[in-house]
Amino acid sequence: MDLDDEHEFARDAQVPAKAKTLWHGRFTGGPSESLLAYTVSLPYDQRMWRDDIAGSKGHVRGLERVGLLTEVERDDILQALDKVAEEMDSEGFAFLDSDEDIHTAIERRVTEIAGPAGGKLHTARSRNDQVATAFRLWCKRELRDVAIRLVEMQQALLDQALEAGDAYLPGYTHLQRAQPVLLSHHLMAHGWALGRDVSRLIDTLHRLDVSPLGAGALAGSSLPIDPAGTATDLGFAKAFDNSLDAVSDRDFVAEAVFDLALIGIHLSRIGEEWVLWTSGEFGFARLDDGYATGSSMLPQKKNPDIAELARGKSGRLIGNLSGLLATLKGLPMAYNRDLQEDKEPLFDSVEQVTLAVAALTGMIATATFNTDVMAAAADEETMAATDLAEFLVRRGMPFRAAHAVVGAHVQACLAGKGALADLVAADPALGQEAAALVAPGVGVKMRTSRGGAGPAARDEQVASYRTMLTTELQQIRDLVGSS
Repeated sequence: MDLDDEHEFARDAQVPAKAKTLWHGRFTGGPSESLLAYTVSLPYDQRMWRDDIAGSKGHVRGLERVGLLTEVERDDILQALDKVAEEMDSEGFAFLDSDEDIHTAIERRVTEIAGPAGGKLHTARSRNDQVATAFRLWCKRELRDVAIRLVEMQQALLDQALEAGDAYLPGYTHLQRAQPVLLSHHLMAHGWALGRDVSRLIDTLHRLDVSPLGAGALAGSSLPIDPAGTATDLGFAKAFDNSLDAVSDRDFVAEAVFDLALIGIHLSRIGEEWVLWTSGEFGFARLDDGYATGSSMLPQKKNPDIAELARGKSGRLIGNLSGLLATLKGLPMAYNRDLQEDKEPLFDSVEQVTLAVAALTGMIATATFNTDVMAAAADEETMAATDLAEFLVRRGMPFRAAHAVVGAHVQACLAGKGALADLVAADPALGQEAAALVAPGVGVKMRTSRGGAGPAARDEQVASYRTMLTTELQQIRDLVGSS
């Protein structure tokens, strides 16, 4: 910058900040208040300040490497960015009315601190690739954190499963008692679903691990920038291949919001069960006082609010996904301001899932189970019906015929014609050996096939489950740029 340019910069910097925008040179007047009010994103995107500063630092180092900044200019800008970070971290940063977004605010403040050197910060960069870079950095950190929290919830489920031992309860289909299952088996079923959620988050993190920085507004730059070097500097696995795609791609946002919506659905299912289990009608579980609420009117109440909110907020997460997809569906290449609407759905989904997982993990870890009540429900005579049918199959009877024989005995039992065990014992095709299968606690031990609900299969499953947790944690640690 020559002397005249420096004087022009100094005069420009004295213009009241309220009237300044990054694009003011093209316009004869400032933006209207209604335009600013409608387009501002600062109230929510300021949570990306760390990521914008990180991206700017990488950009500045890259500019110096290719000769577009001197070492002194680089250091001046980096020091200014560090100062901004200190102000942000201490909540001492003063935002102005002209700060459209966090990116504008940071660049404005850097220029105030660094002077003429700050005016070079945006060299070979557009807010289009700048925002996309910061957003991907934010996603890498926050989605990784969600994955870690899910692993912690999986561990809480495993801990309770191990504590449960051979306790059992009814397994349900159509919310009707079906067959007895070990409580440990039931708890780990939720853990396996969460494992798929972790896997999806890791896959999403791998796909979004691409730096858009250097794509510019849409077409790259005529300046000798090094996007690959900057990508490595920022901890990305690679740089973009197509500048148009780099600034317009929000697949990673949609994928992340989907991942979070599906997590919400799994948490909702857990919530629904715990609402039922802690009710007086079921009485299977008791919540710790720290993870339940009471009633302002009814002194006896103990309410499973965490479970209910996990169930209710799943609708909010689904709404975030459908809204985002509707926003993206009709956009032409490349950047459009519609893409400003990509952040709130993801920010909200991450926040809600993070809160839900933490609360549910605590709720599960501190709960106690009424195993006697569970066993009594599972020991209902008719719960042995499938075992009786399979007894006949082992004797050579076709399953469909066996199903009919046992079904007739169940019908007779329900009609009050005798206990099922007595009816079975009196049947020559079944007899006393089969009648023993109706005894309490016997049925759950019959589930011996791989992945089944009995003790032997459960023990094998625990080993596989532990391997899953170890693998998940290693995959999370191995993510490029993870700390």
